[in-house]
Amino acid sequence: MAGAPRRPMTFDHAEDHATTAARAVERLRLAEARLARRRQTDCGPSENARAAMRLILERADAGMSVTPTEIAQSLAVSTASVTGMLDRLHAGGLITFAANPADRRSKFVLPFDRDADADAIDPVTARIREFALDLPDALADQVAAFLDRVREVVDAECA
Repeated sequence: MAGAPRRPMTFDHAEDHATTAARAVERLRLAEARLARRRQTDCGPSENARAAMRLILERADAGMSVTPTEIAQSLAVSTASVTGMLDRLHAGGLITFAANPADRRSKFVLPFDRDADADAIDPVTARIREFALDLPDALADQVAAFLDRVREVVDAECA
């Protein structure tokens, strides 16, 4: 376009850092996708099983109960697939069930061993937590805020 102002070819300092951060997030997303594929075929409980365990432990720690239906809704999967997953977690000694006193047709899902380390369910999270301990508090808060904004963008895609 004739007469249109041209943007200089060099990045300013802020754009350079933004590009660096955006590329790092993209590398992280690709690594997570590769990890999810490996976990589906090679090692341990599925990503959904780990997410279910985190939810079960979080609810228990907050003094709240969770039902299989709530787990299915949280994971955005069918109740049938949650039933099979919970059966495997129960057989593995990770969860137990208790009757729901308010609804005889319903049951609560409880962690079997309340002394279990939540980080043991997902060792990647444990390692990330170790790295985060090295961050100054203000920087950790900034990183968390940045990643929360990235997560919001990812969650909103195709929603």
